Amino acid sequence: MNDTLLLTEIHPAGYAVLTLNRPQALNALSKALMTALANEIDTLAADPAVRVIILTGAGRAFSAGLDLKEIGAGAGSLGGAGGRGDMGGTGGTGGTEGQAVGDPVAAINRCAKPVIGAINGAAVTGGFELALACDVLLASSTARFADTHARIGVAPGWGLSQKLGRAIGPYRAREVSFTGNWVSAEQAAAWGFVNRVLAPDELLPAARALALDMLGTLPHMLTRYKAIINDGLALACGDGLALEKSRAREFNSQVTAGDVEQRREAVRQRNRDTS
Repeated sequence: MNDTLLLTEIHPAGYAVLTLNRPQALNALSKALMTALANEIDTLAADPAVRVIILTGAGRAFSAGLDLKEIGAGAGSLGGAGGRGDMGGTGGTGGTEGQAVGDPVAAINRCAKPVIGAINGAAVTGGFELALACDVLLASSTARFADTHARIGVAPGWGLSQKLGRAIGPYRAREVSFTGNWVSAEQAAAWGFVNRVLAPDELLPAARALALDMLGTLPHMLTRYKAIINDGLALACGDGLALEKSRAREFNSQVTAGDVEQRREAVRQRNRDTS
């Protein structure tokens, strides 16, 4: 991994902080940065010492999207290997079992562990899609979002056209994508694709606190819950309910009453401590 492009902090409590580190370029997603990010997410996904990942950016932007200067200089292509960002296509393959090479959104999608997006500034097009790939979004009051695919003249390929409408409704999503206009952090929270908005200096502490809350749950339940939510969202509601029931029946048959009672007592104690 190139430390000048991506910073990794592994906290002993069990979470990692990944920081996109091209502040001079508004953390634009160069091929090298996309590859570093995808590889690091895969590494952390396989690390038993890390159970939650926080993704943020250095400087005043989360990510301005694909590095268009790199594309213009001939260092990238619209649909070549190494990901796609703002420029359409789905990226190349060639990783293990057909995994996309240099595709950080695909890496987040296959990561079994929760990924918290700490959106510190502008998230534009490919950067917007990178944010939407996260499981939970916290935003700085300086954060804002825009989808400029229709203005640039290329098609989205990291899920923006499907995920945004499911998050905020198709009418709002059409307005965002048909205009390319900015969506403020406050508006994003009101529409429901950002969990909450914080002062800039409170953003990362809040993300760390949320990670610690997640780490207080049972490790196998954290990954199992992420899987059932995400797998169910890919299905019609009736099929998602059936999937939940099937997995619950299989899993709960192995849970004993003694296990549940012991854990209930721990939950009651936590509630007393936080009341």
